[in-house]
Order: sequence, then structure tokens, then C-alpha cells
Amino acid sequence: MESRFDYKKKKKKHTGKKVILTLLLIILALFGYSAYQYYEGLNLTSDDATEITEDYEFNGVKDEDGRINILLLGVDSRGEEQSRTDTMMLAQVDPKTNETKLVSFMRDIYAPVPGYDYYKLNTAFYLGGPELLRQTIKENFGIDTQYYMVVDFKGFEQSVDILAPNGIEIDVEKAMEEKIGVSLQPGLQQLDGKELLGYARFRADAEGDFGRVRRQQQVISAIKEEALTIGGVSKLPKLTGAIQPYIQTNMDKLDQIGLLKDILLSNNDEVKKLTIPVEGTYELTRYQGAGSVIDIDFEANSQALYDFLNNIDTSTTEETE
Repeated sequence: MESRFDYKKKKKKHTGKKVILTLLLIILALFGYSAYQYYEGLNLTSDDATEITEDYEFNGVKDEDGRINILLLGVDSRGEEQSRTDTMMLAQVDPKTNETKLVSFMRDIYAPVPGYDYYKLNTAFYLGGPELLRQTIKENFGIDTQYYMVVDFKGFEQSVDILAPNGIEIDVEKAMEEKIGVSLQPGLQQLDGKELLGYARFRADAEGDFGRVRRQQQVISAIKEEALTIGGVSKLPKLTGAIQPYIQTNMDKLDQIGLLKDILLSNNDEVKKLTIPVEGTYELTRYQGAGSVIDIDFEANSQALYDFLNNIDTSTTEETE
């Protein structure tokens, strides 16, 4: 005869199996939904879209402290075999602390390119792709990268429109229309993908490239905020699928998903940002054959970059006698 104890034990075991089965069904449903959204995103790519098909060489190395360093490059290929990168950023994600940092390098920095002469920094990409740009940044600033990601701007536009069909809220500070493909007026407004890209690329004012870098960082923060909403998270698989034809990277799909998770689950409300060169370490000048360039103090900027990535606060440091 079955005891009361045995009956409770069987009932508990049966309940445990039901819970596990329910969880498995939920996981399968989410996986199925994500896969469907991903392939739906792939199908959104227009037939005449220019895809990035270049198979770049890249010899990046892992960070000794376990942090993930990615060279983020935005290009406007327009079907050309070679193109200069309009956006050069270093993204660093620390899986241990869930901290995300973003470093923007000005495209007009005048720097020695390994194997070549002095050029504007973005020319390194034109001459030798992300690998030569990686070498140039490493030799001039002392930081190496493990991964690279080249994104065509058309993919950026499409991603924004998927993530935020009603646009991303931006307070446009001035009228903008020169060479950005759109006409923007001052004021708080919802910008679609094309408008947001135009806003981020605008530099026809007194700020020049410095203003453009500032706006690029502002746009990235706004996109992250939108992606963290419930509606934004549900669209991420579809967004990932839609942008794939516009991305060239040495990261596999699992690495990309893991990186996205780390960034979105960051314990910081804001991505920490730095612009190179830092204030007081450069001067604007012109060189024959190069045009307007930014001459910088490489030692000072390398130190500023090191301090930023290693959370060293030099603002309160005082000399002791």
C-alpha cells in the first residue's frame, strides 16, 4: 500500500516535470519567434542594395584583462571597391562589470600609417582595410582590438526604421541640410533612419568634425535607449537579420548576440564616451597634399585613452611635494 509520503513525493516529482516541460516549450517558442523575426529581417533587404562582400584580413588579439575591444567602422560604399571610413570608433565591453565604453577617433587626425607616410587617419582604411587601421591605431595609441565590424550606412538607416518605426527622438540644435541628403530644422523631433544618419554625419558648421563625432555619440546613446524598451527588445532578432547584408565582421553570430546582450544589459544608464584627440592636445593646420588636418600630441592622447579604458580619474590627482 502506497504511503502518504510516497504520494507527496510522486506528486512533487510530477509537478517538477511539468515545470521543466513548460520552460522548454517557452524557450522553443521564443527561439522559433526569434528565428522567424531574423529571417523576416533578411527578406527586408532590397534587391538593389549594396552589400559589403569584402573578405577583410584582420589579425586582432584578445585583451589580456578579458575585455572585448571592437573596431567599429561606418562606410558609405556606394558600390565602390575601396572607400574611406566616415566613422571610426573603438567599443569596449567588460563582461565582468557589464561596462560599455565608446572611443571616437577623428577622421582628420594626421598620423603615420605603417608601411606608408603620414595620412589622415581614415585613409588607413582606404589603403589596407580594417587590418591596417588596427595597426595604425595600435602603433599610435597603444590599444589593440580583437574584432572589427564594418557597417554600410544603408544598413544603419534600415536598422533605425525597424527598431523605431516612428523615429528616434532627437533635439536638433540647428538647421542642417548641406551634403547630408536631408533637410533638418531646429527643435525636438522624431527622426527616421535617413534623417538620423544625416544628423549624425553633418559637419558643415564651425564645429566641423568635432560636432559630427559628438552627434554620432549622441545618436548611439539614443538608439541604445530605444533598444532597451520592451518594443525595442522584441525587434532585435528582426533587426539583426535585416542588417546582416550590410555588415562585414570577424565575429560569428554567437559572438554578436553575446556582445549585444552585454551592451544592452550594461549596468550604466549611459555609455561612457571619449573623443580622441582630447581637449588641449591638438591644433588644426593644413599640409600640402593632405588639406586640413588635426595635428595631435600622441603621447598625451595615448595616456588619456589608457586612463579612460582603465577607469583612472586624473581630474582629482594632485602633485605632492
